[in-house]
Amino acid sequence: MGLVILTGASGSGKTTIAERIEQQHAEQVRVFRFDSIGVPSPDERIARRGTGSGPGGGWQRAITIEWLDRIARECDDVPVLFEGQMRLAFITEGLAAAGIVEARIVLVHCDEATRTHRLQKDRNQPDLATPDMMNWAKFLQGEAEAGGFELLDTSKISIEDSVQYVCDRLGIGRSGG
Repeated sequence: MGLVILTGASGSGKTTIAERIEQQHAEQVRVFRFDSIGVPSPDERIARRGTGSGPGGGWQRAITIEWLDRIARECDDVPVLFEGQMRLAFITEGLAAAGIVEARIVLVHCDEATRTHRLQKDRNQPDLATPDMMNWAKFLQGEAEAGGFELLDTSKISIEDSVQYVCDRLGIGRSGG
């Protein structure tokens, strides 16, 4: 199984990339979205898993590990794209727990101005364009750089080029357009 994991803060472009790949290559790749299980409120996350979803988030850690276990059990020969907001440390822990030895982890990132524009204008979610979100993005960037993970900066490249970047890593050919 070829596995590519896209992570990043809100507004980075990871969901848009995953949606385009799923639309253009549904026969070639399975796409899983972390948020498809629903994201409980902060109080519910604390009650269910001990802490919130921030850098030390127990809920995010537990669900990341559960997702990667599911992916390992369900996916054999078809390439897999897994997308969501997850700490890279939780991803590597989940890969090890699931016995997945080969995966490409890509942090999808963008500059603050681009993230703010996307959240406020493109997604109409100005409540997400906060200092906390910008700090979360910086935290993930630092974690990626410290761990030597791939970083896809979507600030100045087209969605088509971003999709092609991920398709190349999945080994599924040209993105179409």
